[in-house]
Amino acid sequence: MAVKTDELVKMAETKATGGHSLGGVPVTLHGRTLVPNTRIPLNLDWVEEVRVNTSAVERRAGTIGARRSVKKDWQAAWLLRAIACMDLTTLSGDDSAERVKRLCAKARRPLQDHLVKALGIEELHLTTGAVCVYHAFVETAVKALEGSGIPVAAVSTGFPAGLSPLAERVQEIRRSVEAGASEIDIVITRAHVFNGEWNALYDEVAAFKDACGEAHMKSILGTGDLLTLRNVARASWIAMMAGSDFIKTSTGKEAVNATLPVSLVMVRAIREYAERTGMSVGYKPAGGIKTAKQALDWMALMKDELGRPWLEPTLFRYGASSMLADIERQLEHHVTGRYSALSRHPIA
Repeated sequence: MAVKTDELVKMAETKATGGHSLGGVPVTLHGRTLVPNTRIPLNLDWVEEVRVNTSAVERRAGTIGARRSVKKDWQAAWLLRAIACMDLTTLSGDDSAERVKRLCAKARRPLQDHLVKALGIEELHLTTGAVCVYHAFVETAVKALEGSGIPVAAVSTGFPAGLSPLAERVQEIRRSVEAGASEIDIVITRAHVFNGEWNALYDEVAAFKDACGEAHMKSILGTGDLLTLRNVARASWIAMMAGSDFIKTSTGKEAVNATLPVSLVMVRAIREYAERTGMSVGYKPAGGIKTAKQALDWMALMKDELGRPWLEPTLFRYGASSMLADIERQLEHHVTGRYSALSRHPIA
């Protein structure tokens, strides 16, 4: 029962040209070719003019799951795409080297062999987009993923609170890069947003980006702590102007993590930033995304608001782990017509 769709053909083409890139396909928005984001001077006018109609955002977000519906082979293809865009993550206090090794093995082979064969996707060599761990396990993950092409992402800068001294946070980034991390997820100081200290926030994110060197930087805004959607939008603009490669919702440790209204605000900030600067910024919702249905909702949001290029792991990631097990269950149902027990799809 092989899945044969245009989406899978595109995925196969992406994998064949390097997996973690668009394979030379230009990133465009409204017909305009975009370049990767680089730092631009802080423009406080852009920040101050931000306005968000909260009720309108909530209404629009509430329609996302109902406006698009993908079924059968198309749904299977979208769920495979979700796996390719997943940062498989473990950020628990009881993490161990063995847990990280098991997670990396799952990242290399995210679907059980019988599902890969039944779906007819052996040639895709499907993997997750990255593995995300604490600094202490970067070297372990790099070694476990050697030869796979899967990048290692490290959470940094005093994760999750981001309240350690700036010099220590910068040094933490450098140590993770030296250990082999090719992506760094940094945490902003939320107090800068509350106090309207935009210059301080810009300088902080710029310093983190400098410390990353060639590593890609994802800026975690901690949206559940920012209180208002306007604060979320303003923090998004500052992080992008300071050179972030991605903006990310949450650490996963806040009381409220990724939500569709927050994501809609951030994604539209990315779109407007691209329209003004000609530069593309990626997006990563994280925390609380646990089901295949939620994965489809976020992909529909990205497709509607930003277009096809933002369904690639170069510009879109999920911060998730348990979601992979539910996606496996949905794919098994697609193949067999039966739902399997969650315990048959372990993560780590």
